[in-house]
Amino acid sequence: MASAMYNKMWHQTQEALNSLLDKESQKVIEPQRNQVFIFQTLATFYIKYVQIFRNLENVYDQIVHPQKRILIRKILDGVMGRILELKNEMVELELTEFHYFDDILQDLKLAPQQLDIPIPKYFLKEKLGVIKEREKILAQILADSGLQVPDMKRPVKGVSLEEAVRFIQVAERARQGRLRAMFMKQIFLREYRARHTRELGDKIADVGAAALRIQKVWRGFHQCRKTKRHREKEMVFLGMSPPPMFNDVSATILQAEKVTGLRNEVQMKHEKDYREALVTIKGDLKLIEGPDIKENLQDQIRRWFIECRNLTGTFPDYPDVEEGGSAVIFSNKTPQQVIDDIIANQEDEEKNKRKKKEKKAKKEKDKGKEKKTKEKNKEEDQGWKMSPSVFLHMMEEGNTVYKDIWKNKDESGNFHQDYDPEMIREENRKELESEIRAQVDELMRQELKNLKLAVNREKELPARTRKQKGGKNEQKGKKGKKEKKGKEKDLTADRSIESLYKELVEERLLIQPLKVNLSDYIGEYSYLGTTLRQVAIEPMPSLLDVRQLIALYGILPLGSATVHEKAPFVKSLLLAGPSGVGKKMLVHAICTETGANLFNLSSANIAGKYPGKSGLQMMLHMVLKVARQLQPSVVWIGDTEKTFYKKVPSAERMMEPKRLKKQLPKILKLLKPNDRILIVGTTHRPFDAELQSFCRVYQKIILVPRPDYASRLVLWRQLIQHNGGVITDALNVSCLAKVTDGFTQGHIVEVIKGVLTDRRVRQQIQKPLVALEFVAALSSMSPVYLEEEDSFKDWYAKTPMGKKRNLALTGGNTGKKRDKGKKKEKKGEREKKKK
Repeated sequence: MASAMYNKMWHQTQEALNSLLDKESQKVIEPQRNQVFIFQTLATFYIKYVQIFRNLENVYDQIVHPQKRILIRKILDGVMGRILELKNEMVELELTEFHYFDDILQDLKLAPQQLDIPIPKYFLKEKLGVIKEREKILAQILADSGLQVPDMKRPVKGVSLEEAVRFIQVAERARQGRLRAMFMKQIFLREYRARHTRELGDKIADVGAAALRIQKVWRGFHQCRKTKRHREKEMVFLGMSPPPMFNDVSATILQAEKVTGLRNEVQMKHEKDYREALVTIKGDLKLIEGPDIKENLQDQIRRWFIECRNLTGTFPDYPDVEEGGSAVIFSNKTPQQVIDDIIANQEDEEKNKRKKKEKKAKKEKDKGKEKKTKEKNKEEDQGWKMSPSVFLHMMEEGNTVYKDIWKNKDESGNFHQDYDPEMIREENRKELESEIRAQVDELMRQELKNLKLAVNREKELPARTRKQKGGKNEQKGKKGKKEKKGKEKDLTADRSIESLYKELVEERLLIQPLKVNLSDYIGEYSYLGTTLRQVAIEPMPSLLDVRQLIALYGILPLGSATVHEKAPFVKSLLLAGPSGVGKKMLVHAICTETGANLFNLSSANIAGKYPGKSGLQMMLHMVLKVARQLQPSVVWIGDTEKTFYKKVPSAERMMEPKRLKKQLPKILKLLKPNDRILIVGTTHRPFDAELQSFCRVYQKIILVPRPDYASRLVLWRQLIQHNGGVITDALNVSCLAKVTDGFTQGHIVEVIKGVLTDRRVRQQIQKPLVALEFVAALSSMSPVYLEEEDSFKDWYAKTPMGKKRNLALTGGNTGKKRDKGKKKEKKGEREKKKK
């Protein structure tokens, strides 16, 4: 698409955002009590913000104007953060991580696929060079230490000469045997025909009957082929079958990808030109306009001195650097307006003195009234109000800049979408003015001091300066104390980050993540979620619900520093589910999509490394130091239930699986909003762990289920095609999806790879794939039974979020009130006993 098309898309998206911001400002003021209405409001905002996010991400990736991209990026980060805030609001309202919007999507006429959270491409594009360099260093360290990751291809075994000769002999004898069989078959058929003709004897062949028979067979065959073609066309028309060239990449898509690559090159070139222009234009402004700005500022400040002297009889006090200097006085004001402000301030001071006396008398009367008003306010505040947003202000600022500059800007002369030099001059003028103002303030302070000594013979009050000094010292002392408390001891102050990085790689604590995208986690949406909840049945989440949560809690905050600092802070994440549902794959996907480092602190991996308490502290210190320096980072704890064992099995006591149990809460306390570090735990047996300590460490718990029918159908289709298989009418994929109820994604992948060997892929033309081939391979595997799934559900119901959800469903508010009443009664009994 051309630049004009992306500009049009941006303008449309901004209009949608503007109307949404107006609606949201109205809804924030209005308190509500109907929970269904509140959820629908939040969900509608969430869905609309997701649509805006999708459009803005596309525009930011493809637009080439550097100054537009700066503004779009600011708004994009604001929209991302707002989506996370709304998600957090919905979680607190419904007390569940999974939400279903079937009815709202139907009202908005949107498909469920449009709810998918896109991963911004700038997460990787902006640090592609750094990631490639890091991968090279990691590969070099692994190669030097002999820890190179083995190739996934099967190794070729060497064969002795005798075995090779034997293989050739076997193959040659088999070939000769096949030829001999074919030769014997031909002889047999020849003899059979001869015998058949002898038996017929002198019977005269009826030529007409023979022609009729041939005609009959041919017409039947031709009609069958014609009917089959019609049926295929009808199925394609109805959308029941894909079109013939469906899997082939069209020339249009290839051309679009080529254009995208070219646009990225132009984008980089324009960005480089813009950065160079920032430096050159600022230098030119300093030379040309700098002296004039300095002279004007000095004249303005001198006039202020004289006017204040004439009005008040004394020279004014010059504002300190901390207060903002002369910028505070002349913030968009003329000297006459400044004089009027001085007179007004003097009048206000006199009025304030009178009011203070009146207030003291009123305070006593107001105390009695305050109690009554508080009670009324409590009743009024029972209605739900949307919590204040950090990102709304950011989006509003971006929206106003868009309206002021870009909305009606004529760009007919800027076909190539280069930077606007006049805008750079305006921005640099402000920066230059603030720099010159700081220099002028120093000169004018000295001039004011000289004026006071020469004209008024006034000296600065020593008491005032002492107070200021004392205040500053006290503040410094307080800050120093706080800094000392917050600082950690650097156990590796004498070592470089490179040496620590190398050591962690050699100890296999820092590993190379697999190249897996989040989109590779295949699944389908749950289309009956809302319907089931209306009938008071809690649905199991679908695979795409899980994928969406990983994007919201893991990828978006790690990818953007602005979003991570201001959005609801998620420090740790737990993925719980049966073996083979793709928990490790999701961990690797987080690292791939954000370019994060992956630290492996699984109990099996750290066993025997850095022994003792001091060794453990050193290991964790190194991991956190490198993770902070090279953020974003993911700390993965596989089989994390072992770290929180209720009772350590005798076979695992030597491994000390509970080494990290006391250290993990301390690590979480050390993590701050500007640390883009995420702790991710994976477990397939969460019920073996102590629930209280387990839930204290992991802030968000995501239950990863086995795939449902819809997800299995999509999995079978996509994985068979991905591995070189061709889906024909002979292969009943729906039957496979039904038969594999209870089997996980891992089982399905293993079966497909086992069946679709290179030889079988080549044989598909003569011998199409059949469902029985896959069913036979499944027979040796054990599925995830309903009992195991129920045990996961029961465990999740015991977690803090699960308990809150169950209480809400069973009318837990009354229960809470009763519990509070019982507690009060018990306290009263205890007090009586003490007396």
